[in-house]
Amino acid sequence: MILPPAFVESKFDQVDLSRAEQSLQAVAVWASTDLLASLVSEMPFDVLRGLGVDRERLRTPPHLQDPGADGQGAEDWLYQLVMSWLLRGNGFGMVRARDRRGDYATAIELLHPDHVSGRLIDGEPKFAFDGRDIPKRDLFHSRAYPLPGVVLGLSPVAHHATTIGLDIAVTRFGAQWFQDGAHPGGMLTNSETEMTPTLAQEAKRRFLAALRGSREPVVLGKGWEYKQIQVAPEESQFLETHRYTDAECARIFGPGVAEVLGYESGGSMTYSNVESRATHLLVYALNRWLRRAERVLTSMLPRGQYVRFNRDALLQSTTLTRFQAHELALRNRWQTVNEVRAIEDQPPVPWGDEPNPTTAATPAANDDKGNT
Repeated sequence: MILPPAFVESKFDQVDLSRAEQSLQAVAVWASTDLLASLVSEMPFDVLRGLGVDRERLRTPPHLQDPGADGQGAEDWLYQLVMSWLLRGNGFGMVRARDRRGDYATAIELLHPDHVSGRLIDGEPKFAFDGRDIPKRDLFHSRAYPLPGVVLGLSPVAHHATTIGLDIAVTRFGAQWFQDGAHPGGMLTNSETEMTPTLAQEAKRRFLAALRGSREPVVLGKGWEYKQIQVAPEESQFLETHRYTDAECARIFGPGVAEVLGYESGGSMTYSNVESRATHLLVYALNRWLRRAERVLTSMLPRGQYVRFNRDALLQSTTLTRFQAHELALRNRWQTVNEVRAIEDQPPVPWGDEPNPTTAATPAANDDKGNT
């Protein structure tokens, strides 16, 4: 017999993470992965050639502005790729187009990692998509969290399923506690009448009828008393667990993520480290994904060209700090006025291409009487 939904037992502690997307039910997992994937996908990048003084910025080729060749742009493509790395430890794709000489891919259609399987045959990795073998030349595979002798990268969700599952279970328990009547909202008692089930049901019906749809006060007869039951959320013993598992889930994706998202990290937050949180996030959590993305995009360029993300876009400083840095650069003559104006999205000026001249103070000349 199939029970109606109201009578189906809630299994809040049974969390299925066989599909990594299920982990996104945990707010901390969603916020952490979305933060990193969004920062990588929205960060501007340049195509460069050469190093040092010979470095030259090139025009970004059209295929790198839309690596998936689906009209969604590089931002959408990079977001998908980083999410695949973060949730499953692997990014897969099919090469759909190459340059005229066939040296590098110009269009890669990303594949859902759950549909791709990998195995070792005579020591050589082989991959299949929905059971169909993928020719090596047509395969794009970039893995994170690699281990020697293992074809696929480790999945953070699979290896931290207990922590993520606990976070989701705690959320479900909290919802059940308040929504499904884990405790009564109040208690109606009578000190002078012995209540039978029938009388108790009738009293409850009349009491609720008096409450619903009316803001009038309820008048109780002799011996009746109503007490509202308030249970502190902390007493249900899930909020403290929630705080802990939220922070743990955020830490799965790198140092600094929990702090940036506002989860308790066990230490005090001073103004100094609040100001440096973006740097902390970049150095310890984000940089590794930026470098992976740079290598992938560089592989889609001719030899000698490479991609670099503009990390300064993340480290935007205050107006005062930025202007002080400009003043220092101009005074030491390693930037020109027009270069500074370009950084501030200002048009150039005719006199701004030459280094700022350093003018020394000229002593005032003494007159014949020795007065200045």
